[in-house]
Amino acid sequence: MATGTDPRPKSGTAPGGGVRDGTRAAIAAAHLRTDRWWLAPAATAAGLLAFVVYSTWRAFANADYYQAPYVSPFYSPCLADNCAPMRSGPNWEIFGNWWGLSPALLILIFPLGFRLTCYYYRKAYYRGFWASPPACAVAEPHKKYSGETRFPLILQNIHRYFFYAAVPVAVILTYDTVLAFRDEHHAWGHMGLGTLVFLVNIALIWAYTLSCHSCRHIVGGKLKHFSKHPVRYRVWQWVGRLNARHMQLAWASLVSVALADFYVYLLASGAFDDPRLF
Repeated sequence: MATGTDPRPKSGTAPGGGVRDGTRAAIAAAHLRTDRWWLAPAATAAGLLAFVVYSTWRAFANADYYQAPYVSPFYSPCLADNCAPMRSGPNWEIFGNWWGLSPALLILIFPLGFRLTCYYYRKAYYRGFWASPPACAVAEPHKKYSGETRFPLILQNIHRYFFYAAVPVAVILTYDTVLAFRDEHHAWGHMGLGTLVFLVNIALIWAYTLSCHSCRHIVGGKLKHFSKHPVRYRVWQWVGRLNARHMQLAWASLVSVALADFYVYLLASGAFDDPRLF
């Protein structure tokens, strides 16, 4: 049987680009999807960009991050002595007066590093920004793929260490939430709208942190016999159920931490007073 000219596209010459070579099926179209597959990566990119722009503005603002009894989660704990007076929260002036930049820049690196290396966020920005690939069954525009074996993506492997750093940050934010039950005179029994905002935020922060893949592996990843470790097995199952909602928790906690900071900003800038519930 005469085969004639090989109909398969040559490497690097396929319509639409992407990783397609002579071993692929002889399909002229870049892909066969007819749905609006680009909406998901576009929405992801828009959401992450919005948070990056907002958090960058707030981190460099160096103002309006404290209104008793609330301190912005972007600025806690405050590690420089140029912090606004914060008797209601941890204020460790361990960096002295040589640090002249915003105190938020000392602490945000840890929760942001934890999120940037998170397994879900990797998928989100790989698809939304790097188109690697932009969607299922859509060829990526890159001719080569090295995964996370080369710089800078190999740095994603330090995710577990950022998890260890994120846990103390969550503990400190929990402490801030407890102190949100005090009024401006540091008397217990206060509960304002900001207290509820902080409660929702810390619940989502903990749920997201504990649903992390690294947390699940730390709890039970190295166990060979679950029957010999019933407590860890139960914790592993519980973390696994949270892990199944990791994407939703990632977005919910991202929105909640931004809203908590924005609420403190509105109070500190004098936009309105915190409505007191009791």
